[in-house]
Amino acid sequence: MIWLVPLVPVAAAPVLWLAGANRSRARIAAPAAALLAGVIALAGWAAAARPQGSYRWGAGLTLRLAVDDTAAVVGIVVPVAALLVVAYASFHERRRGLSRLVAILVGFAGAMELLVLADDVLTLLIGWELVGACSWALIASEWEEAGKPAAAAHAFLVTRFGDLGLFAVVGAAAAGTGSLAYADLARLDGGWLHLFVGGIVLAAAAKSAQLPFSPWLFSAMAGPTSVSALLHAATMVAAGAFALIRLQPVLDRAAWFGPVVIAVGLATALAGGVIATMQQDAKKLLAASTSAQYGLMFVAVGAGYPAAALAHLVAHAAFKVGLFLAAGIAIEAASSSELGRMRLGRELRATATASAVLALALAAVPPLGAAWTKEAIVSAAGKAAPSLAAGVVLAGGLSAWYAARFHLLAFGPPPPDTAPELARRPARVEQIAVWASVVVSLGLGVLWWPAAHDAIARLAGGELPEGPPVEAIAALLVLAAAAYGAVTAFRSGALGRERPDRRRAAVADWFALPAGTKAVIVDPVLAVARGLGRFDTLVLDAPIRAATALTPRLAVAAARADHRVVDAGVRAAAALTRLAARLGATVTERGVDGAVRQITGVVAQGGRDVRRLHTGLAHHYYVVAAGGAVVLVVLAAVAR
Repeated sequence: MIWLVPLVPVAAAPVLWLAGANRSRARIAAPAAALLAGVIALAGWAAAARPQGSYRWGAGLTLRLAVDDTAAVVGIVVPVAALLVVAYASFHERRRGLSRLVAILVGFAGAMELLVLADDVLTLLIGWELVGACSWALIASEWEEAGKPAAAAHAFLVTRFGDLGLFAVVGAAAAGTGSLAYADLARLDGGWLHLFVGGIVLAAAAKSAQLPFSPWLFSAMAGPTSVSALLHAATMVAAGAFALIRLQPVLDRAAWFGPVVIAVGLATALAGGVIATMQQDAKKLLAASTSAQYGLMFVAVGAGYPAAALAHLVAHAAFKVGLFLAAGIAIEAASSSELGRMRLGRELRATATASAVLALALAAVPPLGAAWTKEAIVSAAGKAAPSLAAGVVLAGGLSAWYAARFHLLAFGPPPPDTAPELARRPARVEQIAVWASVVVSLGLGVLWWPAAHDAIARLAGGELPEGPPVEAIAALLVLAAAAYGAVTAFRSGALGRERPDRRRAAVADWFALPAGTKAVIVDPVLAVARGLGRFDTLVLDAPIRAATALTPRLAVAAARADHRVVDAGVRAAAALTRLAARLGATVTERGVDGAVRQITGVVAQGGRDVRRLHTGLAHHYYVVAAGGAVVLVVLAAVAR
């Protein structure tokens, strides 16, 4: 039964695609939503029953699924987020190719479920690769528009590079333990352990858009808004953080794991925060915030508190899916993704209200659940080092600034005496999807209840950190200062009207990391490739080209030689043959035929002479007999 959780949506995806062609939006949405509701029920059953399943693939290869506490939580989060996104996409995205888009979104959720429920590194790898393939297909779903296939390829190739780490993980587990099962990873030691940990860190950093892989998230924004929502909230980007949380007990055995993951996570949280404060594109602002939030989860895992990271993963999924959906409504209404062209608060009051609640969750304002999870990460960082807690507090302040900036520019009141015209108003289902995200975010306020803390610790398989009150007070003060600064800047008109320049644009594009990567890595590699191509053309291909050019000439010369020598010999032989034939004919006619004629003449004359002896007279026969007797006597005498 546990195999039904991932396989039902994966197997149903092509059916939804084919069956939904040329159908109305409602008829596309209904079966997909019903299917995901069924997956939610299956995931809930699996979380309660904790089943296991295995499939023997071949010699030494067994695929295993199991539900531990962490998988039980994330296994429900994935289809819930997918249900909201599929309902939204069915009424928001363009009609052309809608059944294909919805089908791949459903299959995407199934692939993520396989990754989450995996109980061995081989099954993890298969789910990991399926998630990557689905993300590429979704980002490039509007493939006929210029630039989108290239953006999808960039996102796919960057994450594929990180996937190489997971292949190393499979090899290290097999060589170090003789098994691929999670239960046997505790036997890893020495170099195999370090290779395993390094592979997981590489794969997780790339998948969760941590530095230096973060820019691929901006390329992923080329996909439809619904794709971005699912990608960031509960599937692709969540996979890296989930893998670290799930395998933290094994990973933590490598002494360098914690410091490296903390450094990567904190650097990404701060860099992503700065970038989000400068981004003019609504979706890219939220993308940068996603990298930053997952960076905070990395910090918690590296500090040894995966329970805090898991809690923040759930809270982030709840508010980020709604923020992306709200951003999509604003983009369609304004016919632009630029924040400076929106300010739709008066025209889209319901969406603006929902966005306000979700932005407060992103900013970690109490009593929303995301505020509690952010404080837990501050405490986790403080356990590792007070300076790390200060870094997380600073990242939290940046979160408050860019959360306020997003909401005020997208859904704040327009300038006086202006009334923006809406290109499109959202459908009711779109608004319901956004508000469902709000309801979940508000419900997570239960995390402040002390009785919930033990449950969280149990689900994540670890304890929750308890920091000194000064850390919480400092975080709240920084949050309040950042939010107040953003509101003040908005009222003065400075927010969102920053003068564009090359330096600011470079910072907003991940501190010019894509351009630097292109200059330092991509261009030199391409230059070397072009040089090798010229070397191949001028040196290696030269003999081949020379032989190719010489071959026709040799063929012509050989043909001439054949005509002059071989054909001449053939002609001479033919002439000699004809001469011999004529001579043979002459000899045959004059010699053989003449001899035959002479013999036949003699035989004929003999016949005539013999015929004369047959006279019919008896005395003639007596004379012949007597003559013959005389001859016989003579011969006998001679012989004696």
